[in-house]
Amino acid sequence: MTKQKAEIGVIGGSGLYSLLSDGKAIDVETKYGKPSDSITIGELAGRMVAFLPRHGSKHTIPPHKVPYRANIDAMSQLGVERIISTSAVGSLRANLMPGDFVFPDQFINFSHGREDTFFDGEPEPVTHVSTAEPYCDEMRQIAVAAGDTTNVKYHNTGTVIVVSGPRFSTKAESRFFRSIGGDIVNMTQYPEIALAKERGMCFLGITVITDYDSGVDENRSIEPVTLDVVNARMSANVGKTRALITEIIKTLPEKRSCSCKDSLVNAAVSVK
Repeated sequence: MTKQKAEIGVIGGSGLYSLLSDGKAIDVETKYGKPSDSITIGELAGRMVAFLPRHGSKHTIPPHKVPYRANIDAMSQLGVERIISTSAVGSLRANLMPGDFVFPDQFINFSHGREDTFFDGEPEPVTHVSTAEPYCDEMRQIAVAAGDTTNVKYHNTGTVIVVSGPRFSTKAESRFFRSIGGDIVNMTQYPEIALAKERGMCFLGITVITDYDSGVDENRSIEPVTLDVVNARMSANVGKTRALITEIIKTLPEKRSCSCKDSLVNAAVSVK
């Protein structure tokens, strides 16, 4: 186990690689294989932060191949208690506009084939962790306040539909996702969030709307998403994302008052 320590972990993508300007890159070994890349540890807003590029530093890992268990396990080895996860999302609602930020409070998982638990049975006990409230409410409220401070346009709740990717949705899928209550669509929030929950970590999603998925029924003139559009919108919001993360970290209390740390209490099956 590494001797390096950090209290807050940031998992993100391009544009955030220089988040920790004076950080030190380290390699962390896990029983689940190698994380997506080296983890950079440094100080930000007076706190020790660990940054990991989800898709690798050169964005070579597709969403369905991200080593989610290794990533979260590596963060856990570093002592991380809170995860800030940044990602691009497509909007499923006309009022959720490209360039807006969303701090989701719920997810619906449509991804498949991913290793999404640390509890595979022996020698670990069969364990059922509740994800009724998957995102940390304490962190989300701090993010909302930080959004006001940094003057970004945000939505303080939202249900994210998680798909496997790497392809984008069909129009029929977008209509279906809207019909079941989805607000935004993404390829990586799950199982990242569920694995963090299994390690008793707090999890905050900072999502940036880059597009309208495959269009919105109310406006036929909206074109389906393309990769060029996603990249351009993410690049345009890098500065805002960095400022938001810095403000959140600056205002996070040192001790957690939420229930995330207790997620494993009475979750394991006890055989008598």
